[in-house]
Amino acid sequence: MKLNFSIIFLVSTILFILIIFFIGLKTNNVYDTKNQIGKKVSSFELISIKDKKTFNENDLKENNFTLINFWASWCLPCVQENSFLLELKNDYNLKILGISYKDKKKNTLKFLNQYGNPYYFISSDSLGKLSIDFGIYGVPESILVDKNLNILKKFIGPLGKEDILEILKIIN
Repeated sequence: MKLNFSIIFLVSTILFILIIFFIGLKTNNVYDTKNQIGKKVSSFELISIKDKKTFNENDLKENNFTLINFWASWCLPCVQENSFLLELKNDYNLKILGISYKDKKKNTLKFLNQYGNPYYFISSDSLGKLSIDFGIYGVPESILVDKNLNILKKFIGPLGKEDILEILKIIN
């Protein structure tokens, strides 16, 4: 009787493992944030790293379009991207909301002084919690939103010339 129970237990365990394995094979485990396009920005509140002013989703409604840029001073691709962000700000007057990701205030300010500040509001996500709400899983990443808080486009990685042209096509 003990042998029958052991065999039944062993077979049941093997079947259970096989079922979980095959279910896992059919599940898409790729973290993809493209499904956010077309959705609305959820509520949030940011605090400026410069003067402690607050900023929330309602402030985005004041601009026809806003580019939300998650970046960090320790991120080398963010250095590359900064000149393109400055171009968007200076040449095309696009409002860019900067969120410093898992960075120290002094390093953030040093970066902006050294490379230029493309942001009309700069805040910090020092713990990385806000980035989760926006579907961010690395830096740099940018999200283009309209005044109705619709997410129009998400850019993963540093912005380049082709991305600038795509942004201009969307906002014009």
